[in-house]
Amino acid sequence: MNGAGQKESVAGWILYDGSCGVCRRWVPFWEKALQRRGFEIAALQEEWVVEKLKLPAETLLNDLRLLLADGSHLAGAAVYRYAMRRIWWAFPIYLLSLLPGCRQVFDWCYRTFARNRYRLSAACGLK
Repeated sequence: MNGAGQKESVAGWILYDGSCGVCRRWVPFWEKALQRRGFEIAALQEEWVVEKLKLPAETLLNDLRLLLADGSHLAGAAVYRYAMRRIWWAFPIYLLSLLPGCRQVFDWCYRTFARNRYRLSAACGLK
C-alpha cells in the first residue's frame, strides 16, 4: 500500500474538485472505466492529496489533476487526453484533440468549463 491507502499497482489517481457538483457526479460516473485502466479517483480536498501535491490552496482546485504512480502529475485538459488515450472508444476523440485548431478548441472548452463549474453546478441544481 502507498500513502493514499491504495494498491501499489495503481497507475494513478484522477483528482477532482469535491466541492463542484458536476465534478462529484461526472468523475465517479466514470470510476469503473477508469479503474479498468489502473486509475483510482479522489477529491482534491482529501488530506493525502493536499500533502502529496503540495500546491498552494489557491492553485490546488483550479484544475482536474492526474497524480501518476511515479509522483508526477498533469493538470487540466492534459488529464482528459491522458485518460482518453487509454480508452479504446475515446481514442478517436484523443486524436482529434491533438490536431491543430482542435487542440485549442479542446483546451478552451476545458478551461471555460473549469472557470464556470460552480455556476454550472448551481444552474443544474447540483450542490
